[in-house]
Amino acid sequence: MLRVFLLLAAFAGFTGVALGAFAAHGLKARLSAEHLAVFQTGVHYQLIHALALFGVALLLHYLPGRLLTAAGSLFALGILLFSGSLYALVLSGVGKLGIITPFGGLAFLAGWACLGLAAWRQA
Repeated sequence: MLRVFLLLAAFAGFTGVALGAFAAHGLKARLSAEHLAVFQTGVHYQLIHALALFGVALLLHYLPGRLLTAAGSLFALGILLFSGSLYALVLSGVGKLGIITPFGGLAFLAGWACLGLAAWRQA
């Protein structure tokens, strides 16, 4: 899983930077300030959790375990659901896609909880 999480972290980081630049330069003139802010929220959370995936991958090298694997999987799922739904909502204009976003937020929270529990068990 270490390799998978490193690849996912690299992909999420790369695409997060690319989407942020796309929003700042390509979408700025086409979107309302509100929609641009929603898109940038997706980028922000994607980049934060790209770093979290990178950290989980590094931790797995030294402390392999199910909780860390779960944390990385939940971070990746959170990026897909949270950030992905925000991107889709803004670019498609389909407001109902916002229903998916909280599930991504829950995945992020569960990932952080798994990471915390893994740390607690190491003490």
